[in-house]
Amino acid sequence: MKKYLLIVSILHCTLFTFAQPGWVKNASKSVFTLKTFSADGSLIASSNGFFTGSNGEAISSFTPFKGAARAVIIDAAGKEMNVSGMIGANEMYDVAKFRVAGKTRALAVAQSIAQSGERVWLLPYLETKNLSYGVVRKAETFQQDYAYYTIAMKAEEKNISSPMLNENGEVIGLLQPAASGTDSLCYAISARFADSLKVTGLSLNDPALKQTQIRMEMPESLSDANLMMYMAGATTDSANYARLISEFIQKFPAAPDGYAYRAQFAASYDDFTAAERDMEEAIKLSANKDNEHFNYARLIYNKIYQADKPANWSLDKALSETREAWKINPLPAYRELEANILYSQKNYAEAYERFIELTKTNMVTAETWYCAAQCKGQLKDTTTMLALLDSAMNMFSKPYLKQAAPYLWARANAKFDSKKYREAVTDMNDYEQLMAADVNANFYYIRHQAEIEGRLYQQALNDISQASKMEPKNTFYLAEKASLELRVGLYDQAGETANEIKALEPDNSDGYLFLGLSQCMQGKKKEGLVNLQKAKELGYPQADELIEKYAK
Repeated sequence: MKKYLLIVSILHCTLFTFAQPGWVKNASKSVFTLKTFSADGSLIASSNGFFTGSNGEAISSFTPFKGAARAVIIDAAGKEMNVSGMIGANEMYDVAKFRVAGKTRALAVAQSIAQSGERVWLLPYLETKNLSYGVVRKAETFQQDYAYYTIAMKAEEKNISSPMLNENGEVIGLLQPAASGTDSLCYAISARFADSLKVTGLSLNDPALKQTQIRMEMPESLSDANLMMYMAGATTDSANYARLISEFIQKFPAAPDGYAYRAQFAASYDDFTAAERDMEEAIKLSANKDNEHFNYARLIYNKIYQADKPANWSLDKALSETREAWKINPLPAYRELEANILYSQKNYAEAYERFIELTKTNMVTAETWYCAAQCKGQLKDTTTMLALLDSAMNMFSKPYLKQAAPYLWARANAKFDSKKYREAVTDMNDYEQLMAADVNANFYYIRHQAEIEGRLYQQALNDISQASKMEPKNTFYLAEKASLELRVGLYDQAGETANEIKALEPDNSDGYLFLGLSQCMQGKKKEGLVNLQKAKELGYPQADELIEKYAK
């Protein structure tokens, strides 16, 4: 009997030895423990993970990274390595990909989905003997290429995020929490899915990555990196933006874009020497040098109008750069910037010629015609200016959309200045229809002026009344209203409006002036002269003439 038991024992050991894969010792060198810390240095969480690349690429659970300001891994040799950046994260499946600072030994990631019935092993941190193994019960696919595994094996919670490997020593998944501590099944999320995570141009808005303070890596592709920089310009603070620029240049040293970003950043802090140096480097590196000359010209032009004229930079320099861009590649955008610079230099005649050139290209817009009109306005050629504004409006068709509103308003004002008052009112009426929700009291005041000059008195009275209604405490509009009411013979209404002014501002001479005039015009000279005298005392300069006129 003892001999039989010994044989069974030997056979069992032989079977166990056969079951222990040969890749275990080497594979265990790629597994680590992960520790994350808050900004004050306190420990947030510990987990497991493993390397998937030789340049520090690793995957683990995402949960430990939430709120973390710093993270480290401790490898199988006891070496501690800092987590240098996040590569990607998925909160739904609780996986993260990140990088550590240093060279690493990677596990091979299985490129195919493990099938039901396949045997797999769990490889915990610092374990090389007596590995637990189980059988794949189910592989549920998601996103077409990846699997969520159910495995017949009991696993301890301390081994969460440890790798599950197949017969060939390839990782099929990361261990995930079991349904309960007594569950005889365990679960794993595809390692290939976790390893596929990457930073893109839109990752700055990734809800998962926003939950960790550990820096996000720069994307691998130049186009994605440029998109990230574009997003960062509007969403990050200056310190983080400066860091991203440095990382961009470090990752893409031969790309002109990074130097252009750094030049713009330097110019925003008035470091023009650094900005010039970087723009010259961008031009040198660029395959499309016209584009960088144009960017340089635009940087100078925009900077001059954002602040006082910067030292060493001038519109002449901007003009030279955009003309160099045009010489290399005659694009309409370069001509447009040249026209704007010429206009800013008050070289209106040459600017006009450039804008007219643009009207013959596919870049022509209402704005092009408008800019040409502004040049003619500065040259006092009002006839041509109005014709050009008509061309701007001809870029739209009725019924107008809101995009036409600025040009409609510009033409209305130009017609007003040209004493074409009724035509100006027509344009203002169209403008009101387009911008009904945005017009303010000042709009009604301006239109009432055009209506007075065009002898449209009832419309003018309606508009100044609307302005007063919108700003009932504005005595200027009330004074204008009282003046018009007197002009059209509405003496009682003028007196009421004057009393409104007096109630709002007792020391305002306008209230007494218009009340006195309304009374005098109705034959109530005694009362009227008293109010005119009061207007004089409050500083109305022409009160003496009015008193003399109505005292007769």
